[in-house]
Amino acid sequence: MLKRINYYAAAPQAFELLLKQEDILGKQFAQIPSLGKTILELVKLRASQINQCAFCLDMHSTQALEMGETHERIIALSAWQDSPLFSEQERQALAWVEHLVAGHSVDDAHYEEMLASFGESGLTYLTIAINAISSWNRMVKVFKPEVGSFR
Repeated sequence: MLKRINYYAAAPQAFELLLKQEDILGKQFAQIPSLGKTILELVKLRASQINQCAFCLDMHSTQALEMGETHERIIALSAWQDSPLFSEQERQALAWVEHLVAGHSVDDAHYEEMLASFGESGLTYLTIAINAISSWNRMVKVFKPEVGSFR
C-alpha cells in the first residue's frame, strides 16, 4: 500500500486552523443550551458514518465513550430514526446532519424549524460542526492515517 503524506507536516498552518476550529466548536457546544457536547459527538459520528470514514468513527466513538456515551446509543446511531434512545433535540440535529451531508438545499420551513429549536448561535455552530467533520472525513479519506493512531 502506498504510504500517504503526513498532512499535518505538509501544511501545519492550515492544520492548526482546523484544530482551532475544533476547539471553538467544543467550547461553544458546551455553552449553548440547545446543543451540548453529546450532540457534537453524535453529529461527528453520524456524519462519519455517512461519509464512511473509519478513522473518524474510531476516534469519535472512543471520545464519546470517554465522555459517558453508551455503547447502545453508538450502535443505534445508524438507525436513530427507529430508536427510542435519542431525544427530540438529538433527532433534529441528526436529521440536519443527514440533510446537509447529502447536499440538499434547505427550504424555508425546515430552516425556521431548526432556528426555533436551536436559536441563531446554535444553528450556526451546528451547521459549522457538520461542515467541519465532513471536511475532516474527506481529509482522512485522502491521506489515510492509520485507524487508531490518534490515541
